[in-house]
Amino acid sequence: MMMNYKLIAGPMATLSHPAFRILLEKFGGCDEYFTEMINAGSLCTRGPFEKFYIDPQPCPQKIVWQLTGFDSSKLEQAAGILCELPGLGIDLNMGCSAPDVYKVGAGISWMIKPIEETKEMVRRVYSVIKNHNDGTGEKLRFSVKLRLGDDDFTDEKFFAFTDMLVSEGVELLTLHPRTKKEKLIRPPRYEYCERLCERYKNQGIKIYLNGNVKDEPSLKNAVTRCPNVSGVMIARACAQKPWIFSELKGNHGHVDMKEIAFDFIFDVEKFQPREFWKTRLQRFFTYYSMNFKFAHYAQTQFLNAKDNEDLKARLEEFFQKCPEEQFINY
Repeated sequence: MMMNYKLIAGPMATLSHPAFRILLEKFGGCDEYFTEMINAGSLCTRGPFEKFYIDPQPCPQKIVWQLTGFDSSKLEQAAGILCELPGLGIDLNMGCSAPDVYKVGAGISWMIKPIEETKEMVRRVYSVIKNHNDGTGEKLRFSVKLRLGDDDFTDEKFFAFTDMLVSEGVELLTLHPRTKKEKLIRPPRYEYCERLCERYKNQGIKIYLNGNVKDEPSLKNAVTRCPNVSGVMIARACAQKPWIFSELKGNHGHVDMKEIAFDFIFDVEKFQPREFWKTRLQRFFTYYSMNFKFAHYAQTQFLNAKDNEDLKARLEEFFQKCPEEQFINY
């Protein structure tokens, strides 16, 4: 299927790491991989686990480093560290609305703070990227992932904010078109993605759409309503169906769910510290289980495993009891 837009794997905490990218690549992968949020303060102090957040495997050329934080100086310093890594560029997270993120001044808080404060932070990060590009001849991209704003957002405030970002050097905006508190059950306001495309069409600014794309009909709906977007970002759906990008390109195939599970466990053990194993595996198997007829039973079994060996034994038992669940065609 010919597409005039990119397909992008969105950033997901505890999921957007090398083991997950390896799994997606087995089905052909996608055009870009955004990493899970990298905490600027922790990166600057070189915390013991930070090397695992900045591992670009298995496809460094497709990586977008997503940076989060509440301190402008730390974000500036962290951007300098990330500029030395392979990848497409750096993305500032201004869209995460998880309470433990925005309450400390990160994520969507940057859309709610006085605009001059946010402008100064963006300017400092852009200066680091520009200086790096000027000095090396590279073309690392500067992007921002954002929402519509707080629940009292207006068109005037939203577009004034995006105008500020563009004026300060941001080249790409990924919009999840919901406000801070709007839940996933509310349809995303795709029209704002298309309005951004129209607003910046003569300035070379790219717009990515994010939200609710989970299969071919929902993709068609999104790009029909937003024909000028440069990319479609998918997160939760690719966690459930790592083959979704292949499916959306019009390919057909079959999936060995048992093989997927064991390969993923192997790669988590290879690329993640032991301290991360439990959270990474529980998050993945929450989505993985949704593919089965007996999804709740599968999820209960897998998430209650006491360790990786127990999880493997539970997987073996599940497929012995439910052999019809092992293979999925798409």
